[in-house]
Amino acid sequence: MLPPNATDPIGSPVERSDTHVDRLNALWKLSVQRGLSDPERIRAMLAMAAEVLDMDLVVLGEFGEQYTARYVSDRLCVFPEGTTLAVEDALCHVVHQSQASAHFPDLAAHPLHARDPLVTELDMRTYSGIPVSVGDEARWVLAFLRKHRDTTLNAVDIAYMDLIADWLGNALYQSAQKDLLQRIALTDPLTGLPNRRAAEERLQKEKARTPRDGHGFSLALVDLDHFKMVNDRYGHGVGDEVLKAVSRRFEAGLREGDWVARWGGEEFLFVLHGSTVEEAVRVMERLAGQARAMPIQTSVGSISVSFSVGVAAFGTNDSEILPLLEKIDHALYRAKMDGRDQVRMAAHTHVPWNSSLLREALANDRVRLASQVIVDLQSGEVIADEALARIETVSGEMIEAKDFVDMAEGLGLMAEIDRQIVRNVMQSCVVRMAKGGAPGFAHFVNVSPQFLARRDLVEEMLSNAMGFCQTCGVEMGPIKPIVLELTERQRIVSLDKLRADLQPFIDFGFRLALDDFGSGYSSYLYLAHLPVSFLKIEGWLVSNMRQDRKIAGIVESLANFARKEGVRTVAEHVEDAETARILADMGVDYGQGWHFGRPQLS
Repeated sequence: MLPPNATDPIGSPVERSDTHVDRLNALWKLSVQRGLSDPERIRAMLAMAAEVLDMDLVVLGEFGEQYTARYVSDRLCVFPEGTTLAVEDALCHVVHQSQASAHFPDLAAHPLHARDPLVTELDMRTYSGIPVSVGDEARWVLAFLRKHRDTTLNAVDIAYMDLIADWLGNALYQSAQKDLLQRIALTDPLTGLPNRRAAEERLQKEKARTPRDGHGFSLALVDLDHFKMVNDRYGHGVGDEVLKAVSRRFEAGLREGDWVARWGGEEFLFVLHGSTVEEAVRVMERLAGQARAMPIQTSVGSISVSFSVGVAAFGTNDSEILPLLEKIDHALYRAKMDGRDQVRMAAHTHVPWNSSLLREALANDRVRLASQVIVDLQSGEVIADEALARIETVSGEMIEAKDFVDMAEGLGLMAEIDRQIVRNVMQSCVVRMAKGGAPGFAHFVNVSPQFLARRDLVEEMLSNAMGFCQTCGVEMGPIKPIVLELTERQRIVSLDKLRADLQPFIDFGFRLALDDFGSGYSSYLYLAHLPVSFLKIEGWLVSNMRQDRKIAGIVESLANFARKEGVRTVAEHVEDAETARILADMGVDYGQGWHFGRPQLS
C-alpha cells in the first residue's frame, strides 16, 4: 500500500485514487479466480498489468546459464515466450545483478542501453525492471516496456508493479512447491525412477497417443533373479545399492523416447516407443547380456546380477492396457519357470480355452506340476510346498488352475487332473528324499470330491504311495509327507461320506489341510468333523489385514484358536516382509506367497 505522502519518480505528490482501488480489486479477483492453471493465471496477470499500465511488452524472465523469457504478454507479437539471450545481452541483467528495481524513462537517451536490440530493433523507449524473489531464489526479473513516452509512471504505477512482482514471486514459489510434491509423489525415492503410480499415469497417455501417432509400443516387465538372496545374505543396504546401480544401467541403455519405471520391489517396467515385440526382445536381451558381463560393484564387493523378462506389444488396434500388463506378467512367470535369466514374449492372443482343448491336453499328458514354497515364519526355513496344477497348450503357453478348474469340474475331468498331479507329487517326493531331503518336509496337494469318490483312483493312489515309500529308502514312520487340501469351494453333500472317502488316506498317514479357511461356513463344518492338521488362512484376509483392524483381529483369533486345538496355521498371499512379520507376531506358524517365492514348474 502507498503511504499518505507518496510521490512520483520526480518527486510530485500523488493522492490516493479510486483507480488504485480498482486495480487492487481486479488483482485480487484474478488471484482467486477458479479454473486457471498456474501458468494461465501468471499469463493473465501479465496481460492485466499490460492493460492497466499501457505497456506494449511485459516479460517475466529467468536467469540461469542464459536469460529465458518464461512468460510474456506481447501486444506487438515481437517477443515470444521461450526467447533466450546471453545473460550479458539481456536488458534485465542490470536488475538481476543489483537486485534493485530500475526505471528508464527514455532508453534511447540512456548512455548504456541506447544500442540495446530492444531499442534499435524493436523501438522500445521506456523500461521498468523489478526483481522477483521466489523463496530464497533471486533468478527472476519482471520487465515492463513500451514504445512511446506519452505517459509518465507515477508512484501508484510503481507500487502496482511491485505488487505484481510480489504476487508473481509467491505464485512461482507455490507452483514450484506443488511441482516438487508431485515429483516426490511420482518418483521412487531409492532409484529416482518413476514409481508405479507415475508409470500407470504415463501408460494411459501412451495409450491415448497411439491412435494419433499411428504406431504402438512395447512393454517389458523385468524381475531381478534371486534378489531376495542378496538381501538375505548382505542386508537390505547392499540390496539398495544393487537396485540403484541396476536403475542407472537401465536408464543408460534406453533408446531416445523410451522410459523405465520401478514397478515394485525388484520389478521394473519398460516402455519402448514404436517398437515391435521382436525389437523389444532384442533390446532386453542386449541389456541382459550387459548384466551378465558386468557384475555390480557394491560396498561388499562385486555382485553378479541377472534378470528375467516378459515382453508384449500394444498395437494401434488395442484399446486397454490391463490385458497387456497381464500378458507380460505371465510371460515373465514363464521366463522364471524356464530357469530365469531369459526373455519371453507374451502369447499373441489369449488361448480360447474350451472343453475340447482341455480334453485334448489331458489325453496328451500335458498336465504340469508347479510348486510354491511354504515357510516357517519364525525361522524362515522352507518346510513344505504346495502342488499347483498347470496345463500346457500346444503352443507352450501355461494355463493356470483358475482358468480351467471350474470347466474341468463341470465336465467331470477334475479327477483325472488330480490323479496326474498327485502321482507327480509323490514322484518328486521320492526324488527329493533320494537326494537327502528331510523326511519331515510336507507336500500339500489339492484333491477334489470327484477324485475321492472314484474308488479305482483312490486305490491306485494308495498303491502308488506304498510303492514309492518302499523305494525311497527312508523309514517313513506313521506320518507321511503328503498333505491333502480340501477347499471351501468344494460342494460336499455328506460330511460322513467325505470322511469315509478320506479314511484310507488318513489311515495310511496322510494329513489333511483346510484351504481358504475363513472364507465360508463349510470350512468350520470340515474342521468339526475331520482330523485336520493344517488351516490355510484365506488369502483375502491376509492381504487386507494391514488396512483393517477387524480383519487383523480375525486372523489373530484364527491363529489362537488353531494353536489351542493343536492345528498348524498357514497364511496364504504373503506378499511382503512386513506382512510376514505381523503374522509371525500373531502366532501364525507358516507363510506362503510371492514374498517367499512364486510357483515354480517342476
